[in-house]
Amino acid sequence: MASSGLELLWVSAPQLITGAGRTLGISLLAIVFSSVGGLCYGVLRSLGKRWLEIPLRIYLELFRAIPVLVWLYLFFFGLPIFFGLSIPAFWCAVLVLSLWGASEVGEVVRGGLRSIPRGQREAGLAIGLGLGQLYGRVLLPQALKRLTPPVINVYTRLIKTSSLAVLIGVIDITKVGQQIIERTYESVLIYGFLFLFFFIVCYPLSAASRVLERRWNHA
Repeated sequence: MASSGLELLWVSAPQLITGAGRTLGISLLAIVFSSVGGLCYGVLRSLGKRWLEIPLRIYLELFRAIPVLVWLYLFFFGLPIFFGLSIPAFWCAVLVLSLWGASEVGEVVRGGLRSIPRGQREAGLAIGLGLGQLYGRVLLPQALKRLTPPVINVYTRLIKTSSLAVLIGVIDITKVGQQIIERTYESVLIYGFLFLFFFIVCYPLSAASRVLERRWNHA
């Protein structure tokens, strides 16, 4: 039984590797775009400008209130119907996860920046620093310790949520696993493999987040 299971995994390895590559590709791209977008979002909200606050707040609430799966369907099926714009499934998943992730990362960044004493901002402005210098040299470096653990947690959620891409036709590792199960009926083995894959990818990030949080709390 064990040998047949290993043989199945060996025979299916090319498919599984391809699927894993797509899953990791979606996740890594979404993490990069979420980080950039979230940083911009957090900085803009921390400025306290009302004309920025309202649209950014609406964006946040939309992505908090509506599940990621619904956004995937809206972008993948809705855009071609209403706007004649068709996005490949892979990039649709990257786009939706990036927008959702940016809202989550952005709130973390905003909270981290607001936790810095107001005197730091006032002192920076008083000595003639521009906004770019103020954030780049004073505020963001101080906020980094507060931001890193929760942002890493957002990254792990992005990786796990990427499995929803299968529902719009992305042949990721989850879809490959389903295809193998349909052929072989080895559901326990394949789902066990998928569990192990996501555990290996996500656990080091979660562990790093906890270690950093403990280290910086005691610093």
